[in-house]
Amino acid sequence: MGDHVVVINARKAVLKGNKVEQKLYRHHTRYPGGLREITAKEMIAKRPERVIELAVRGMLPKNKLGKAMAKKLKIYADAEHPHSAQRPQVLALTQQANQQ
Repeated sequence: MGDHVVVINARKAVLKGNKVEQKLYRHHTRYPGGLREITAKEMIAKRPERVIELAVRGMLPKNKLGKAMAKKLKIYADAEHPHSAQRPQVLALTQQANQQ
């Protein structure tokens, strides 16, 4: 529908199990031997909004439509954001227990 999504409190994101220490984010500086790695723990400490952004981008299609969708995603580490004039609606997310 063309709606924008505003995610707040990205700093409070939780990774289950050993993912905090084991998950690696890699990027290349485009120089020889320039592969850089950073763990999820370090990424959450430095740029928590980037963790959510990379997770969502990984689920979107890898084409023009996916890039257009990603532009409509706004992520903020804390509760303060400049989108209060647009009157965003709060969507409460709850965890459902497995019925097993």
